[in-house]
Amino acid sequence: MPVTRRGFMGYGAAAAAVLSTPMLSRAATRPKVVVVGGGAGGATVARYLAKDSKGEIDVTLIEPTRTYYTCFFSNLYLGGFRTMDSLGHSYGGLATTYGINVVHDYAVGVDRDAKTVSLAGGGTLAYDRLVLSPGIDFVEGSVPGWDLSAQNAMPHAYKAGSQTELLKAQVENMREGGVFVMVAPPNPYRCPPGPYERVSMVAHMLKQKNPTAKILIFDPKQKFSKQGLFQAGWEQHYPGMVDWLDADFTGGVEEVRPGTMEVVVGGEVTKADVCNVIPAMKAGRIAEAAGVTNDKGWAPVVPATMQSRMDENIHILGDASQQGDMPKSGFAANSQAKVAAMAIRGALTGSSVFPAKFSNTCWSLIATDDGVKVGASYKATDEKIAKVDGFISQNGESEALRKQTYEESIGWYSGITSDMFV
Repeated sequence: MPVTRRGFMGYGAAAAAVLSTPMLSRAATRPKVVVVGGGAGGATVARYLAKDSKGEIDVTLIEPTRTYYTCFFSNLYLGGFRTMDSLGHSYGGLATTYGINVVHDYAVGVDRDAKTVSLAGGGTLAYDRLVLSPGIDFVEGSVPGWDLSAQNAMPHAYKAGSQTELLKAQVENMREGGVFVMVAPPNPYRCPPGPYERVSMVAHMLKQKNPTAKILIFDPKQKFSKQGLFQAGWEQHYPGMVDWLDADFTGGVEEVRPGTMEVVVGGEVTKADVCNVIPAMKAGRIAEAAGVTNDKGWAPVVPATMQSRMDENIHILGDASQQGDMPKSGFAANSQAKVAAMAIRGALTGSSVFPAKFSNTCWSLIATDDGVKVGASYKATDEKIAKVDGFISQNGESEALRKQTYEESIGWYSGITSDMFV
């Protein structure tokens, strides 16, 4: 326990020891849940476990950052519709309101036999149930010539924060008539509409500040989420600025050269002023360290409980999980977290467990007040989380409806971040 107190909201070692003393006897008699990752999945499951168990479960949240910047809505920062501060959220409420032990450290290992998590700072935490919600990491070598050492020259900006700020600064400082290149990711990846909303927001910025600039998307996919909506929106708002080029047409990206800002596609060299490389993705590395990922790099789960198919004492949420039909989105992670919290609470305290239901909506902004969405409801089957029904915005919708959709997304953002942290 002293390890968790040292991490708790940044207190020093002395304060941590004092805080841990009265909790030790109670925590020893309560089942322990350790949650790794403080995003839409991890923060939500920690909050719901602590809130709904009314103190019956000892909950520890491991998250290295003290302020969480949402990847969802970070594209709106690129477009000038949000500030970075508006995307940042503190873990203080989870600690003070719900008594969650917030440990600001990296989880670096899991001993499934001993049921412990090891921390970069040297500590070890025991668990009865472990929740892994680490988001994504990148597949090494998936874009030849690019690795994390190149992320300052060619940012990915697919983990929000400094990378997002860097990409925005690069776009703002592009030469007049310059070229923005995106190397889009293969399926599956975090937030399927995300790269194309990003293109829309970059185009929005360039239209105002650099209207003769060009955007090239080199895509390994033959189609993408909301493709018809995005392409119609680009033609309407940014005519002639955006070219989407799939691998069948170009032959695919052969190499990127961060030192010279070049992209080699189909044997031809394209000089980029800004190059946004979004590599192939896999589950966050702690899932692999725990031995719960498959040969594709994702963590298969039991749909009704989000338990690992490799260890019933581990639950995997959000982007890291391989669960079926749900996209890898913040809304999906939040929805899965509530199902997992109910299942864990039932297993550890005997509380009621109801059939799992899931939902998701992904909103995207194409231009000012031009919002579109896609979503669905889902149920758990033996094999996967299966889509039940869905909806998507349509081309030709009125300006009033598109504005309403955007405003709906703003309300959702406020609601989900409150559901995670307040």
